[in-house]
Amino acid sequence: MAATVTVSGRTDPGLLTSLDPLLREWLPRQRWFAGKGRPITGFSLVSATELLPSATRPGLYHLLARAHQQAGPGDCYQLLIGVRQALPPRLAPALIGHVTQGPLAGLTAFDALHDTRAAEVLLEALRTGARIGGLRCERDPEQEIRSGLVPRLMTGEQSNSSVIYGDTFILKLLRRVVPGVNPDLELPLALAREACARVPAPTAWMYGDPTEGESEPYVLAVLQPYVQGAADGWELALRELAKGEDFTAEARALGRATAEVHGALARTLPTATLGHAQIGPMVDGMTERLDAAAQAVPALRPYARALRTAFTALADLADEGHTWTAQRVHGDLHLGQCLRSASGEWTLIDFEGEPARPLGERRMPQPTVRDVAGMLRSFDYAARSADPPAPAWAHACRAAYCSGYAEVAGADPRTDPVLLRAHETDKAVYEVVYEARHRPDWLPVPLAAIHRLAAPDLP
Repeated sequence: MAATVTVSGRTDPGLLTSLDPLLREWLPRQRWFAGKGRPITGFSLVSATELLPSATRPGLYHLLARAHQQAGPGDCYQLLIGVRQALPPRLAPALIGHVTQGPLAGLTAFDALHDTRAAEVLLEALRTGARIGGLRCERDPEQEIRSGLVPRLMTGEQSNSSVIYGDTFILKLLRRVVPGVNPDLELPLALAREACARVPAPTAWMYGDPTEGESEPYVLAVLQPYVQGAADGWELALRELAKGEDFTAEARALGRATAEVHGALARTLPTATLGHAQIGPMVDGMTERLDAAAQAVPALRPYARALRTAFTALADLADEGHTWTAQRVHGDLHLGQCLRSASGEWTLIDFEGEPARPLGERRMPQPTVRDVAGMLRSFDYAARSADPPAPAWAHACRAAYCSGYAEVAGADPRTDPVLLRAHETDKAVYEVVYEARHRPDWLPVPLAAIHRLAAPDLP
């Protein structure tokens, strides 16, 4: 049965008063919370919308709340909060806590995406192009959205949240949000205009209105066709690796798919030429990230001087007059962002870019080698996850991927080793910081790459 969207628009700001002490404990435990390791000092409400009226139970609230942590404005998070008198056992993993103050006192709050009722309300809003308080839904009129699709929340490790509807659609709910054009909607829409079959065309999407002092809306969610029977590239690679199977044919096909997407993006969105004036700031940014990472992760410090040469070598080429083409790219490409269909075709997903980077930076034209470097690092991650590690497997996959890319693009990324090394080094530095903060047990994986990338210039 389809959900009925009954709403009363914006809600009493006192709602946040009820939830504040619970969110301070619950939010830092979420995989998608970006401020781990720093205490939350308070919250401010960006917007609040009642999706199911408070006269009914369970109630459902959509919040954009800014979490403050020491200095700075804090990050804004999208929260879907359900309230009930008590949680049934099936919703126990979604518990946020028992409210003791404010307008929700006496109720139990939970992460509503775990509840099928909340997921149904979201799909119905997208299907009907609803306007709900400060929330606005739009859709592609050429794609049909059937009502009554059964939702299920994906529980894997993600930097956002995803709900699958009846093996027909997947809804990505962005968790840390900023106002402006989000590439996770922008780029798939552009690729759909170019009829690029390697990326599912968005079916519907949801915005949040600009708030006071802001000129652009928030992109909050994107609904896309679900690739049925598809294998996650990361899981597929690990399975083949565990069986000792060759993966080079898949890697080559994935290289071709990447080049097809790059070609489509270059045809439909502006490109740029990078020379001395542009490469200088790029190299400065890479160097600054390396210096900050070395301060944050002591294990990186012995390599810092040698790694810096990867960046200075690129600056030297620019000083000599070399130029490179830049365009819009995926921005965070790895095996987990790729799906292989039952027919063997590769699809690329999740165009948000690296969430830790500012939105403006994620939307800037980049050399395509940035995506290539990310995928090469991903093959290395898979090989290092094996027991024992399989560096030869990674080497073969990396070579096959580059060869497949060249078959479509007309140029092999390895023919520009200075540019490739700089971007792979920058990616490995990013990985070192990420693993040190979120998965310390994985830190040896990027550190092994750091050792390899620094080797030509180690003392």
